[in-house]
Amino acid sequence: MKVVVFVKATKSSEAGEMPDQKLLTDMGTFNEELVKAGIMKAGEGLKPSSEGVRVHFSGANRSVTDGPFAETKELVAGYWLWEVASMQEAIDWVKRCPNPMMEDSDIEIRPLYTMEDFSETDLTLDLSHQEGSLREKITMQQTVVQPYLFFGGRCDEALAFYEQALGANVLMKMKFSESPDPVPEGMLQPGFEDKVMHASFQVGKMTLMASDGCGDATSHEGFRLALSVENESVCDRLFAALAEGGKIDMPLGKTFWSPRYGMVTDNFGIGWMVMVPGEQP
Repeated sequence: MKVVVFVKATKSSEAGEMPDQKLLTDMGTFNEELVKAGIMKAGEGLKPSSEGVRVHFSGANRSVTDGPFAETKELVAGYWLWEVASMQEAIDWVKRCPNPMMEDSDIEIRPLYTMEDFSETDLTLDLSHQEGSLREKITMQQTVVQPYLFFGGRCDEALAFYEQALGANVLMKMKFSESPDPVPEGMLQPGFEDKVMHASFQVGKMTLMASDGCGDATSHEGFRLALSVENESVCDRLFAALAEGGKIDMPLGKTFWSPRYGMVTDNFGIGWMVMVPGEQP
């Protein structure tokens, strides 16, 4: 079952008083225990109600009231979203929590509705289908798509090149010979046992994945990697570095969408579009 665990507001939280270092450390440790146990799904602290607003609904009318709000004991200063086996498990975890406030405080546990709770009124299952569709959309909004590059036996060389040319940071690298599971017989081309099975590296804010693949056959057609930098001189340097040993497909120049834009294919067959972003309309 899922429950929301509300940390109720107190005079100190409504006054905007920040917790001391010990409390921050203790709460951090408690949150780590929740995460390790697979219970905590989300959690945040809320600023005082003086920084919030309330929207009142009356028929078709809406009115907005600025905080702060009266009745501090009815306000919320923070929350967790937990997934537990039972209400008792949630209670047991709350009892282990450090006092989240500098004075006496309360924590409230509220179970979330599930679609089963609406089964008597959702006779056509329309609500269930809608809920499932919304959950899928939310999941897809958090989905990450990453380029996965295959270098046909030259992955180590390519990673070293990107470290030098782009300041890439290699996050991890594993060879086929280091795999915890044996590679299926006949999958690898002879001599690829010590080639890179999987690697990940970071260029700026982008994380890419790479491998040698299972043989020296490779193709990098049908796509390019777009590299955007804010500074024109840096753009020129990166373009020249990528072109070293490669091929300039379109020299750097001004376009209607960018003050500095060019295309280059590096020494490993990877196509790049290097640019300075243009002004947004």
